[in-house]
Amino acid sequence: MSTSIKAIRIEKNGGPEVMQMVQLPVPQPQAHEVVVRNKAIGLNFIDIYCRDGLYPSTLPHGLGFEGAGVVEAVGAEVTHVKEGDRVAYGQGPLGAYAEAHCLPADRVVKLPDAISFEEGAAMMLKGLTVQYLFRQTYRLEPGQTILFHAAAGGVGLIACQWAKALGVNLIGTASSAEKMELAKQHGAWAMINYKTEDVVQRVLELTDGAKVPVVYDGVGAATWERSLDCLQPRGLMVSYGNASGPVTGVNLGILAQKGSLYVTRPILGNFVATQEAMQTAADELFDLVESGQIKIQIGQRVPLEQVGEAHKALAAGQTTGATILTLDN
Repeated sequence: MSTSIKAIRIEKNGGPEVMQMVQLPVPQPQAHEVVVRNKAIGLNFIDIYCRDGLYPSTLPHGLGFEGAGVVEAVGAEVTHVKEGDRVAYGQGPLGAYAEAHCLPADRVVKLPDAISFEEGAAMMLKGLTVQYLFRQTYRLEPGQTILFHAAAGGVGLIACQWAKALGVNLIGTASSAEKMELAKQHGAWAMINYKTEDVVQRVLELTDGAKVPVVYDGVGAATWERSLDCLQPRGLMVSYGNASGPVTGVNLGILAQKGSLYVTRPILGNFVATQEAMQTAADELFDLVESGQIKIQIGQRVPLEQVGEAHKALAAGQTTGATILTLDN
């Protein structure tokens, strides 16, 4: 067996060019850790934030939070998985962009046989994100109508299907007719082209003037104001991402003016902080995938060596569904 692995590392924050392929020793697990030999790796916007420094970490470091593979080694105190198990993870720590990744055992869950490694790598962070958004941050009920930005992205396509499974009418936004159609095929109730349509006006029309009780916004700065304008009085703005840049300089008085609104800025880690919480969330996701109610849309497959091109495409909004990074092993 090889004594080294290929891994992506950065020495400084910056553009895609700062990512370098290096050789590292095969990681060895501590008592409560596992080493996963990756079969596929997930790509997410948070990877860009970590690369460019919006989410700072001590340099140098790896990138990537999401992957699926086979357990290669376990620490002495690990009991819920063993060597040879098929597993997936979507919640760090950094370093998934590698042939093997060492991480705390409570971040890893067994991957059902019916779900492929590629699907596992494409759905864990994104699918667990939808789980905490829809089932924990604001628990959706059948018959509700919601607004979900970037509905044709990796998180968005899972959200469209999950909303339909819950009996929820999801109004999505996207930037092209092709993306709108894709989201509708995945269960969106209605779509708005934010490039050519007035989002707030269309939400008013689609809800007969009632607006929505909750907006899920992973876009950030570009959609902040219009998202608030789509909310009912005492509605909840769930700002969970920064694809267009972070929301800054917020005047809390605006929340009063627009109807005593609520705002939250959640992150996945706070909702799956224990192994039990992680397993509960993953079980709900896996059940929907195994039953066929959620199908994982992999729009792009890119070799790990070409990760820079994958980052550029994601940042430019040129992707649909999930992007996975592929490996030779």
